[in-house]
Amino acid sequence: MEKIEINGIELAYERRGKGAPLVLLHGFPLDHHAWDKIVPLLENTFELIVPDLRGFGESTTMDSPYTMDDLATDIAGLLNHLGVDKTAIAGHSMGGYVALAFARLYPESMSGLGLVSSQVLADPPDRKEGRYKSAEDVAEKGIGGIVDAMTTKFTSDEQLQGFARKSMERQDPAAYIGALKAMAERLDSTPLLASMDFPVVVIHGNADALIPIDRAYEVKDVISHVHFVEIKNAGHLPMLEAAQETADSLKQLA
Repeated sequence: MEKIEINGIELAYERRGKGAPLVLLHGFPLDHHAWDKIVPLLENTFELIVPDLRGFGESTTMDSPYTMDDLATDIAGLLNHLGVDKTAIAGHSMGGYVALAFARLYPESMSGLGLVSSQVLADPPDRKEGRYKSAEDVAEKGIGGIVDAMTTKFTSDEQLQGFARKSMERQDPAAYIGALKAMAERLDSTPLLASMDFPVVVIHGNADALIPIDRAYEVKDVISHVHFVEIKNAGHLPMLEAAQETADSLKQLA
C-alpha cells in the first residue's frame, strides 16, 4: 500500500483500475481487505481508491478524540494529494457514515454516493451509550469481546465469519476506541438526502443482523432516483456474500 502523511496521521491506500474515480470505504472494525472480492470486478469500470480509515489496517491514529468529519477530511486530503477533484464514494457500514460526512462537508466533490449496509440516522441515546461502554471495555479488556460478539452477526457464512474474525483481530485497539466514540457522536444525515442530485446506490442484505434493512428503506423513501438493491439472504457483508451483485449495482455510480 502507498501512504501519505495527513492531518497528523499516516493514511494507507491502494489505487487501482481505470475510469471514473470511486472511493471504497470499509466498515468497523475492518480494513480495505473488506473490498477484496469487489475490486477485481470494478477495476475495469472505475479508478478505485481504497484506503484504510484512520487507525485501521496500515493507517495510524492518534490518542485525541476525532469525529466522522475528521475521517471525511482525511479522505479529502487523500483526494487532493491524488489530484482527484470529484469522485463517487461508496461506504460500507461505518464507511457509509464517513461518506455521508464527506457529502455534507464537500458536496462539490461528490459525483455519486453508495451506501452498503449503512444508514443515515444518528445513534439513539441507548445505542450511543452502548458504544461508549464498548470503548471502555476495549480499553480495559481488549478487543476480544467485540470480536466474539460481531463475528456471527456479520454473516451466517462460516467461511466469511473466519475472514471477518481475522480482519477484526489484526486491528489496533486504539482504532476500535476512536471509531466507537466517533460513531456515537455522528450527526443525523437525513437532512442531506433531499439535496442529493447525483446518483445514489443503496445496497443492503435482508438478513443484516447489525443494521436492519428498514434503515435502507428509509433512504429509498426520501430519494426518488435511488438505485435500491435488496440482496436476499445476505447479512452485513454483501460485498463478500454477493460480490458480483454488489459490484454490478455499484457500476450505477460510473
